Amino acid sequence: MLSPVEVRSDRRHQLGISPEELWPTLTNVADYRSWWPWLRGFDARAFERGEAWDCIVQPPLPYTLRFRITLEEVLPIALVTASVDGDIEGTARLEINRSPGGSELRLVSRLSPRSPVLRMIGGAARPVAQLGHDWVLDTGLRQFVARALPAPSAGPDFS
Repeated sequence: MLSPVEVRSDRRHQLGISPEELWPTLTNVADYRSWWPWLRGFDARAFERGEAWDCIVQPPLPYTLRFRITLEEVLPIALVTASVDGDIEGTARLEINRSPGGSELRLVSRLSPRSPVLRMIGGAARPVAQLGHDWVLDTGLRQFVARALPAPSAGPDFS
């Protein structure tokens, strides 16, 4: 059997709302499936320390991921750390910082395939595993901004 391939990410995104405005939306787990149609299954009660979320994700690749996210640390409006276990395993960290335009989100994750099929895919085609991971992160952010956040104000019209 091939050794696991770790997929890492360290991404920063600027959002045009304050951390205080962002937090209530980000933590509304009841809306997650309406934002992300590729989230085929999602069982979560709350965005609180110790909560475990069961997820089924369908990236645009010929496999489905089943995993559990356990929220290890939740510091409102600042930081979330989580462990991931299932078809993939590892850790994730979400930092929320104030920025001149509103908020900066920083997501750092280290994930490895755990299932034999995903280990084989990851070992034989590491770029495919990275592509699926990047697609979920990039598409997820675009969909969150488009579906969950208020549309940016155009400002006053002086014409």
